[in-house]
Amino acid sequence: MIDIKLIREDKERVKIDVRKKGYDAAIIDRIFDLDVRYRECARIEQTLQHERQEHDGRTEEGRAALKDLKAKINDAEKKRILVEKERDELLFDVPNLPDPSVAVGPGESANRVIRTWGDKPKFGFEPKDHFVLGNVLKIFDFDAGAKIAGSQFYYLDGDGALLEFALIQYGLDALVREGFMPTITPDLARSEFYRGTGYMPKGDEGQTYVIEGEDLGLIATAEVTLAGRHADTTFDRSRLPVRYAGVSHCFRKEAGAYGKYSKGLYRVHQFTKMEMFVICVPEESGATHERLLDIEERIWQGLKIPYQVIQMGSGDLGSSAAKKYDIEAWMPGRGEYGEVTSTSNCTDYQSRNFRISVKNKEGKNEFTHMLNGTALAISRAIIAVLENYQQADGSVRVPDALIPYMHGVVSITPKL
Repeated sequence: MIDIKLIREDKERVKIDVRKKGYDAAIIDRIFDLDVRYRECARIEQTLQHERQEHDGRTEEGRAALKDLKAKINDAEKKRILVEKERDELLFDVPNLPDPSVAVGPGESANRVIRTWGDKPKFGFEPKDHFVLGNVLKIFDFDAGAKIAGSQFYYLDGDGALLEFALIQYGLDALVREGFMPTITPDLARSEFYRGTGYMPKGDEGQTYVIEGEDLGLIATAEVTLAGRHADTTFDRSRLPVRYAGVSHCFRKEAGAYGKYSKGLYRVHQFTKMEMFVICVPEESGATHERLLDIEERIWQGLKIPYQVIQMGSGDLGSSAAKKYDIEAWMPGRGEYGEVTSTSNCTDYQSRNFRISVKNKEGKNEFTHMLNGTALAISRAIIAVLENYQQADGSVRVPDALIPYMHGVVSITPKL
């Protein structure tokens, strides 16, 4: 959540920034009014506490007065807690405020391409999409996945499974060289952790599979489990930054996504992802964000797959990001770019929820900044590899960077 002080000090400025993200700014007025009530309740409670300290309880009259004060203090405390809870529940619905450098516009309108890399492959034949290729190559099976778990689930078989493991190992090697600690996280998290990172389980944007009868949900990204890992921690500055290369399965309902590109691996309910996650001191988060983007770009350059970098406008940032970049890889089967990575600077939005702090140079506690970036979302990486490296005979050449991890497979060939 954002700092309540921002609303106290300049609620109109906060309302402007909330509107930039496409949210209803009326919630800021409601929070402001609740905060006024909260502070008044706290003032009354403190006044009563002070009176209690000044009272002499040695006489019968004094003891009666103290008893009366205690009842009033308990009542004041209950009112303060209730108002605080109501205020903070609404604060959870306020997005992180966009960085001043972010272009302003609704939806995707303010997104802008800041650079492109690589030459698009030229084919002497009509390129196929990955769904057609994968079925011919028999490297995935969506029919069996649907029978077992429902639509948008799948099996990866043979060279398809090898390709997934090769991509994981390729990405892992790249991140270890950059100083990230490999981590395999739980695939489940309590609601406070997916909610605290900005993944709401309910409403129009609810994407979380919730376990019935349990305070647990399947994670949409390892960002959830990595962000929550250090809840209630105060770091010594010498320990930061903390860098994780988190590998997990990711589960998303993809509600309402059954339209364009719904066939195949682009929008699925379960996939493997390698997530970069960084906890750092506030003054380093801007440079750290640019570094995460640079790492993502070098991973895709190593695969020799063309891409474009998008700086997201205010209306397409999501709830937790103050600034965000996407990489879109060229996908010949559709004849356009498709999103394959995202990296966000969430500033102190998540760490405030999880009470993760660091002592600043003056020795005072301040909330850390937290950043995330997709190293590889494996299902979408497989799409890009299949479509960019397809050959006229229906085979797919394995990118040079992945051959060391493919157990001798240099070309994925059609199966009978």
